[in-house]
Amino acid sequence: MARAWWKEAIYPSSFKDTNGDGWGDLKGIISKVDYLHDLVYKSPQADMGYDIADYKLIDPRYGTNGDVEILVAELGKRGMKLMMDLVVNHTSNEHPWFKESTSSKSNPKRDWYIWKDPRGKDENGDPLPPNNWSQILGDANSAWTYDPPTEQYYLSLFTPEQPDLNWENPAVREAVHDVMRFWLDKGACGYRMDVINLISKDQRFPDADVDPDTVLGLHSQGREGEDEGGGGGGGRIGGPIQYHPGSKWYVNGPRMHEFLRELKREVLDPYHAITVGEMPGVSDVDEILRTVRPGKEGELNMIFIFDLVDIDNVPGRGRMALPEKHWTVHDFVKPIDKWQRVMIERGGWNTVFLENHDNPRSVSRFCLFNNNNDNTDDDSVADSFRFPAAKLLALLLTTLCGTLFVYQGEEIGMKNIPKEWDASEYKDIESVNFWRKSLQLHRDGDEGALERAREVLHRKARDHARTPMQWDGSPHAGFCDEAARPWMRVMDDYRTVNADAQMKAAAGDMHDDDDDNGGGLSVWRFWQRGLAMRKKYADVFVYGGYRTVEDAEKGSVFAFVRTGEESGRWLTVLNLHGEHVDWTLPEDMQLHEWMAGNYVRGKPGKPTKGVIALKPWEGLLGKLL
Repeated sequence: MARAWWKEAIYPSSFKDTNGDGWGDLKGIISKVDYLHDLVYKSPQADMGYDIADYKLIDPRYGTNGDVEILVAELGKRGMKLMMDLVVNHTSNEHPWFKESTSSKSNPKRDWYIWKDPRGKDENGDPLPPNNWSQILGDANSAWTYDPPTEQYYLSLFTPEQPDLNWENPAVREAVHDVMRFWLDKGACGYRMDVINLISKDQRFPDADVDPDTVLGLHSQGREGEDEGGGGGGGRIGGPIQYHPGSKWYVNGPRMHEFLRELKREVLDPYHAITVGEMPGVSDVDEILRTVRPGKEGELNMIFIFDLVDIDNVPGRGRMALPEKHWTVHDFVKPIDKWQRVMIERGGWNTVFLENHDNPRSVSRFCLFNNNNDNTDDDSVADSFRFPAAKLLALLLTTLCGTLFVYQGEEIGMKNIPKEWDASEYKDIESVNFWRKSLQLHRDGDEGALERAREVLHRKARDHARTPMQWDGSPHAGFCDEAARPWMRVMDDYRTVNADAQMKAAAGDMHDDDDDNGGGLSVWRFWQRGLAMRKKYADVFVYGGYRTVEDAEKGSVFAFVRTGEESGRWLTVLNLHGEHVDWTLPEDMQLHEWMAGNYVRGKPGKPTKGVIALKPWEGLLGKLL
């Protein structure tokens, strides 16, 4: 397997504020490059920076273009590189391109966006959208926004403030190429490409498929064993549905691969740029491998595959819904095992991640509040396993094949917003739209329905990953000055859970050694050690072979072997359960010694054969003979 630096390789609003306005900025990132070493465009902020108003100008709240150049230079001094976010499926409705496009039907930039006539009028004489597609970040609304002056609709898949670009127009594609060259010339090494698989739409713009249950308003049935309407399971909260997900007609659309090959030929290859594509809604193996084939045939270096982080989504019902049945350990392990095997066997390349700015915190989502914890509604009980669980996930990620992506705060075990927080504390547009719609549907004060809506918000909101980074125990967690007001509320536990405390903690100072609360290294130091081992034994953990020891469907333990050409065979054992478990090492597997564990700071004193007693959320790494 060919080696490359990017195979061994921030959310700015919540990272670090330096000018006292309560928003994270580029100088904040610059001030923390040593932290990153040891372990953004101008926008009206309708969707937290994913509505771009000027592709070549940093939003003043984050800093200046000069700050980007300083950041690139400071990272370079430390052997690090800057990958920028590229959002070119859509722009802001305040972008000059769109202002021209909406000015008249005859404007040269009219067809830079997707405009359509109404399909007719309703009984009140109001225009009807061209089709029944729903908005992604407000799925009770149409994906089309009406423009009265020109009497046409424009496509806005995410929000009305984010009109979709028309990639069928060669002038649009060339403008995108120009933007990419601009930042590559300033020293960016490549791009994370936001929803890049949505750029090609079926030009017939047909109606989305309709689920009969949603038309009848049966989408809020409860979980198994509950009365209808209970638990928030099965979909949206209340009322018949007018609009439906049209992803079938724009996810990996008919010309997507053509557009990506053109982009690669015209921009990426000449600059030797590195790319990771955000490609939600696709899990077909052959389709994904068309994108990430090695060498000249591949269009992108790697993509984010969402099979695992979509584990609790409800197909066809939008993201803000809860499934009728909880997922199992087997459900968690299955996509990891699948994509480890596929990419190694067929020459692709994996991204390894559990967190990003669009999903709840991993330690809450996958450990503290899943079906393997009998105390899912008791934060205090769940928190007793927070640190070992966070370190277990770190052990999982640092021993899987692929390029590892660690999201800010993950390295200190930041968790979800507490259930007690009021809905007004949620700032993300998806959360705001969801809660507003829930209140509208239940004006009669149906507390049961609103409680189910609160549960959806508590479990699924993107806000969980967007609370300010907890740097230290000072006011506002050191995110901004005491006199400033953070753009979003800081988590209440920042005085004890913060980067400064975890970095300063000598081995064993964070918790009592070898106890049931995750003694040994702090979460940050555990990540630091894991990343160091990953780098030292890259032939194993980055490039090596992979096989599972046994199917996790048979229990709560996920065990797998990684094999390197130089460093031999290594065994990872993970108890994905909130209870003690006895696991038997296979007789044909000879263990030399246990090298690391998440409950101790040194080498675990566990048996090297026979039955291994595993504590709740315990993880072990061993060297095989």
